[in-house]
Amino acid sequence: MKKIGILGGTFNPPHMGHLLIANEAKHALHLDEVHFMPAAQSPFKNKNQQVTDNHRLEMVRLLSVYLPDSNVETIELERGGLSYTFDTLKQLTEMNPTTEYSFIIGADQAEKLADWYCIDELVHLVNVVVVPRPGYTVSTPYKVTTLSIPQLEVSSTELRKRLAQGETTRFLLPEDIARYCERNDLYVDER
Repeated sequence: MKKIGILGGTFNPPHMGHLLIANEAKHALHLDEVHFMPAAQSPFKNKNQQVTDNHRLEMVRLLSVYLPDSNVETIELERGGLSYTFDTLKQLTEMNPTTEYSFIIGADQAEKLADWYCIDELVHLVNVVVVPRPGYTVSTPYKVTTLSIPQLEVSSTELRKRLAQGETTRFLLPEDIARYCERNDLYVDER
């Protein structure tokens, strides 16, 4: 059976913390592949109108080249609308019945699992994997796998601010993604 880890998110922008999480989960869980899956629209976040789905997709593609045996999963962008993890993973497991999926989230999301759509069904459908994030504890009553991995204190929110103010993102954001943001004037209106 093939083992695939799914790291979902808005990836606005994707950064080195995402790579660290994907790489650590891949090795700890003995995954064959990790797929980065940009959400069309998170039920928990407002959509940034300046950064299109195509921009986020291209940045995720740029990110994926850094991790061998990784890929980009576009199912939520293709479907559009609100992205509910349960619906997506149900569809993926039905399309790929010989694949075992692990859905990788940060501790910040683990604290909100009670608010997730069909969470009881989700934790029985796939392995939900929680990784630590600075400032959060892995606390949830749901059946999850917790990984102990190094933590990189970086967030897309902080990177958007830095990009808007022309500050350094070196070692936090891959250089080709920083150049992509600059070439496309992404995040300049967030000043």
